[in-house]
Amino acid sequence: MSEAESGARSAGRALAALEHEVVACRRCSRLVAWREQVAREKRAAFAGEEYWGRPIPGFGDPSARLLILGLAPAAHGANRTGRVFTGDRSGDFLFAALHRTGFANQPTSLHAGDGLALHDVWITAAVRCAPPANKPTPAERDTCLPFTVRELALLPGIRVIVCLGAFAWAAGLALLSERGVRLPRPRPRFGHDAQLIAGPPAAVLLACFHPSQQNTFTRRLTPDMLDALLLRARDLAGAPAATASPALTQPDPDGPRVA
Repeated sequence: MSEAESGARSAGRALAALEHEVVACRRCSRLVAWREQVAREKRAAFAGEEYWGRPIPGFGDPSARLLILGLAPAAHGANRTGRVFTGDRSGDFLFAALHRTGFANQPTSLHAGDGLALHDVWITAAVRCAPPANKPTPAERDTCLPFTVRELALLPGIRVIVCLGAFAWAAGLALLSERGVRLPRPRPRFGHDAQLIAGPPAAVLLACFHPSQQNTFTRRLTPDMLDALLLRARDLAGAPAATASPALTQPDPDGPRVA
């Protein structure tokens, strides 16, 4: 076995160990109560299915250069299927874009074991449990942050982090700070296409409106917008390493700020 193969196997075992730890987590009592209540009561359309009802680990290509950071699992999406962005409308929108831009082998993500494979991208969430009203608290985000820090450390190829929504953008900034990046003051504001270039061992942070139905139905986020941002992320991931000093590019100040 080559040194590279041995390293890949070791990283795979470490990711699997982290996944088991994430899935067993019960640190946030509010989230534990909600995710389990939803799994018991279910939505009528899924009454015959067994819900996952546990925290959601990351998913994707361990050699990825792109990390997508979402908000939290949907109550009847990932909390049902056990895979991030799987089984809900936001995931439908996201995976269709990932397929169009060459990151996924198929445009749908219906359930674990449906044949979906990702290339050069890893997907995770700022909060690992489904929250009431789809609104996790900053404290719950901070409780999950160590998992994401460890996850990123086990994904050494990551060069770009796409943050889906303002909540994930805040989590991305906290993630960079934990990685030793000295962030600008004041903290960069969220806005679609905002970009923060941070030096090694961190990454480029890109902001994207969340593919929620509220944003996609109102066309605040369109398929063309998401495709363009993913293609830009791929270009940035293949670019030379960033400089040591963070550099911020903000979108049009008159444009919308909140996803």
